Amino acid sequence: MALDTETLDLLLESVRRFVAERLVPHESEVADNDRVPPHLVDEMRALGLFGLSIAEEFGGLGLSMEEEVRVVFELGQTSPAFRSIVGTNNGIGSQAIVIAGTSEQKQRYLPRLASGDVIGSFALTEPDAGSDALSIRTSAKPDGDYYVLDGTKRYITNAPVAGLFTVMARTRAERGADSISCFLVEAGAPGLSLGVPDRKMGHAGSLTCDVIFDNCRVPKTALLGGVEGNGFRTAMKVLDKGRLNIAAVCVGIAERLIREAVLFAVARKQFGQRIADFQLVQAMIADSRAESYAARCMVLEAARSRDRRDTVTTEAACCKMFASEMVGRVADRVVQIFGGAGYMADYPVERFYRDVRLFRIFEGTTQILQLLIARETIKSIAG
Repeated sequence: MALDTETLDLLLESVRRFVAERLVPHESEVADNDRVPPHLVDEMRALGLFGLSIAEEFGGLGLSMEEEVRVVFELGQTSPAFRSIVGTNNGIGSQAIVIAGTSEQKQRYLPRLASGDVIGSFALTEPDAGSDALSIRTSAKPDGDYYVLDGTKRYITNAPVAGLFTVMARTRAERGADSISCFLVEAGAPGLSLGVPDRKMGHAGSLTCDVIFDNCRVPKTALLGGVEGNGFRTAMKVLDKGRLNIAAVCVGIAERLIREAVLFAVARKQFGQRIADFQLVQAMIADSRAESYAARCMVLEAARSRDRRDTVTTEAACCKMFASEMVGRVADRVVQIFGGAGYMADYPVERFYRDVRLFRIFEGTTQILQLLIARETIKSIAG
């Protein structure tokens, strides 16, 4: 159920103030230590940020897609590590259960995900299967009342701190959507281990690592929905929502970067005047503002369409592709406006410049999204 306007406005203002007063001041600390301080995670729990999209009956806020992306616009105004730690619980870490889980699975996991007592993680990517998700090799073989999982997942967000893994595994040998199933595997399961946390170009504080299954035995009740063969299709539905979420993050970061650029440009003087008065600097600001506005409108329209229960696979792909490419261009322009200062770690634009590069890769590379958009467009027009 959608919130009334006054309640939504209060929520957005609370998140906006929390970002400005509590998160932004800790950005450098997160970058230096590669972790979000536990006390800030507790504050995010108290604000309800782990359960934005989880229904109220399970302890969440039950926001609509439009309401959720409006919140994410605000969370995007700071280091993406903060959004990342709550993002999996609202998106890829919980939505498979929301979409296809049994009543028992929903009752067991959704309240703990909504409260943030358990952090979720979505384990799809493998060393030899990224964009080609149908090529995953992790297997799940029935053994009495159990399934035995074997394989390795790679670059799994929040894996080092996760309490629950949504795992895609092959239950049939042949290639095809029906051969992949989904399992809910709790941290500490026998045969589950984690690799060393990855060292990344950016996104400090957003932890990733390999997730290794070696004769990992899980009860048959761990099979999502109690049905084999629904893993791939469920994953694709989850990614539709996740792509809208990532697009909204890109919008938020772009707006933060534009604000940083303007404040710097009005303070910085060259040739006896503010660089904000130079037309070529103004052109970079104008292009950035127009593109970020276009992305914001795209995301809101696609979110409203999803709330109407329309299929938004193409629209979500358009949003994610455009917004992720857009924020990369904005970050590049802003570094240019800052000049030499933009290349220095003393300024947040240097960090954001590295952070935003990932958005063009995960949850669907730009190239995969181009193929998806073209395929669906041709099908819709030419049949």
